[in-house]
Amino acid sequence: MRRTTALLAACLLAVGAVGCSKSDDENAKDCATALTEQTGSNSADTPTLDEAADRVDALDDTLAGMVRDGYQGVAEDAFSMLEEKTKPVEKDRPEDCEPLSEDDYKALLMAKAMDGLGWTDGDGQFDKLKMVESLD
Repeated sequence: MRRTTALLAACLLAVGAVGCSKSDDENAKDCATALTEQTGSNSADTPTLDEAADRVDALDDTLAGMVRDGYQGVAEDAFSMLEEKTKPVEKDRPEDCEPLSEDDYKALLMAKAMDGLGWTDGDGQFDKLKMVESLD
């Protein structure tokens, strides 16, 4: 009887631990909320990991295109603004961001900083026109 009770208790603990763990997107939402103040972003901006990666990829594509088209100085200015916004937070990682991998954390940090700089539209997508306007 004791053996059955001990086995049942172990099973319940194991199931409880799995049931309590958060998904990557739940962890990303918690991390995004924690990054709001440091990045100056909108508290409603809580991108999933995929959305953060898409936002960062859109910025990368835009900056690469600007360099190809001869606007290297503008691209450097935009990159510098983003780096200035993310550098202090990158090293002082909030506790809610600990479950994320380093790459996921950096993508989410950059995505939140882009929002904080006003470089996103109402749907949370990167807006290159807003980026360029902020550089003036």
